[in-house]
Amino acid sequence: MKNRSKVVLAVALTAAVAVPGTAVAAGKLFEPKPTEAVSFITGDTAQIADGVAIGKNVSWYKSSGLGPSAMNSGAGVTAEQRYIPTDVFPGGVLPAGVTITEAQGINALMRIGENLEKAGLSYDDVVSMRVFLQNPEGEEKMDFAGWNRAYRQFFANTNLATGATLDVQLGSTTTKPMVVNPARPSRFALEIENLPVNGWLVEVEVDAVYPK
Repeated sequence: MKNRSKVVLAVALTAAVAVPGTAVAAGKLFEPKPTEAVSFITGDTAQIADGVAIGKNVSWYKSSGLGPSAMNSGAGVTAEQRYIPTDVFPGGVLPAGVTITEAQGINALMRIGENLEKAGLSYDDVVSMRVFLQNPEGEEKMDFAGWNRAYRQFFANTNLATGATLDVQLGSTTTKPMVVNPARPSRFALEIENLPVNGWLVEVEVDAVYPK
């Protein structure tokens, strides 16, 4: 990551963990320097960070919650299908295994990228993420697997040890990611009863750290 320090923890926590350049002091395992943000990541191919420590003098940006853009104006589309990104899926036709949540997740993350760019940032600068998912019509629960496939198109798709790009899933097909990005934000995902826009299944909010 170009703009922040990163500590990779590849062992299980015991009574104490040796973190490079840190020490246990005043009962604290680690405290970031005022001008650094440090993501704690377990292993070389983890999907998310265990957490992130942000120093008091770090400049950071918090996006608004963003859902997918209405891009699919085809005749007879449902409220949920309206948010399929037609620049990725021409005509709103989803390939084998791609779910509505997955398509909407790609759409929402594309909007996040546009939002970050306006702030002078990129996906690589994201250190934390909050995700709100609604169950698709006719389903009893959120499509978390579909969301995760969308997420891996933009985040956590390199091997941190080797730098190699990892293949990701698009529905039932293995592909190269849409955006190659080593960043693993800390993240939570919640299922909620209703998102604010009819047809939305995904809404995302991120925090990003400005390069030094």
